[in-house]
Amino acid sequence: MSLFVKKHPILSYYVLAFAISWGAILVVVGPSGFISMTGTSPSFALVGLASLLGPGLAGMLMIGVGDGRAGFRELRSRLRRWRVGGRWYAVALLTAPLVTIATLLALSLTSTTFLPAILTEDDKASLLLAGLTTGLIVPLFEEVGWTGFATPRFRLRRSILGTGVVMGLLWGAWHFPLFAGTAASSGAIHPVLYLGTMLFSWLVPYRVLMVWVYDRTTSLLVAMVMHVPITVSQYVLRPAAIPAEATFVSLVVYAAALWAVVGAVALANGGRLVQWRPDSTRQGLQ
Repeated sequence: MSLFVKKHPILSYYVLAFAISWGAILVVVGPSGFISMTGTSPSFALVGLASLLGPGLAGMLMIGVGDGRAGFRELRSRLRRWRVGGRWYAVALLTAPLVTIATLLALSLTSTTFLPAILTEDDKASLLLAGLTTGLIVPLFEEVGWTGFATPRFRLRRSILGTGVVMGLLWGAWHFPLFAGTAASSGAIHPVLYLGTMLFSWLVPYRVLMVWVYDRTTSLLVAMVMHVPITVSQYVLRPAAIPAEATFVSLVVYAAALWAVVGAVALANGGRLVQWRPDSTRQGLQ
């Protein structure tokens, strides 16, 4: 088994991460709850916390098996790497909220339904508190695995774009139990299309951007910072009680806007997003 894990570290990591996360969710809600979870379910917060066990724990276990103490020292080094230049913190912190606000305000010209939640909610303090609390917790668990373990190993064989697309699809699939129940209230949108849009439309381009930022900084800390605003935005900016059709439209437009950002980055970087550059030292696999 250990030989297989060392020979296929990425496959082993994702199998382990999914098994831990989905197994923990099954323990909390059982098989019926696994496919009926929505953001309004009473146990949603507990299920969310249970799911967070997978990425980080699997990453730590894989590093321990594959690299031992040297791997943990190297992981700490990337986590402490904060001197990367202010522009990368600006990219990490501002990309998600600026794109979210721009798309929602543009859509709000057609209907006030799309106005950002922070503008329409009465209890803004509670909304901000919930968003910030979740936004600070989630990246600590997820990015230790996604970026700390998986990203540098993917980059040994794939371009930034290829790495981001594959990781983004897997990232979306990992969220399946948290949003599977929303398909039942998809309105005029086909349930499969609705759920697929929720899971795969915007997470993929955003992960491409996260891989690009990590590639340029090799900082696990900055990757965690970049995960914060996309989580906070789901609470603070995304309209909550809106029809399924409106949610679908907003996600499609948001995903298109993020892909436009990816395209702009690709043009600005002379096509480097699609170039394969195996540099184990730079990627954190010394």
